[in-house]
Amino acid sequence: MRATIYHNPRCSKSREALALLNDAGADVTVVEYLKSPPSVEELARLYAKAGLAPRDGLRKAEAEAKALAQADDATVLAAMAANPILIERPLVETPKGVVIGRPPEAVRGIL
Repeated sequence: MRATIYHNPRCSKSREALALLNDAGADVTVVEYLKSPPSVEELARLYAKAGLAPRDGLRKAEAEAKALAQADDATVLAAMAANPILIERPLVETPKGVVIGRPPEAVRGIL
């Protein structure tokens, strides 16, 4: 099974989700999203596939996220693409779907 993880190696939850994928024998593409941020279009596709609104993927602990509380989807997506620290991590995609890996065990649902 192929999988893509939008990963921050400094995040323990992201590392745990990556370990789950590797332990499951997935062929994993690791995207360090802080170095290579996904585009607005890619984020929109991922959240749509996950059945989530873009604001559901906001890392709410970030100060910039608070300013987006009432923003429309296009504004949220543009902010995430411009400042990828706003993306909740890890975001994992397999042929079975997309999940935010918090908790990391959520990844099991798409394996």
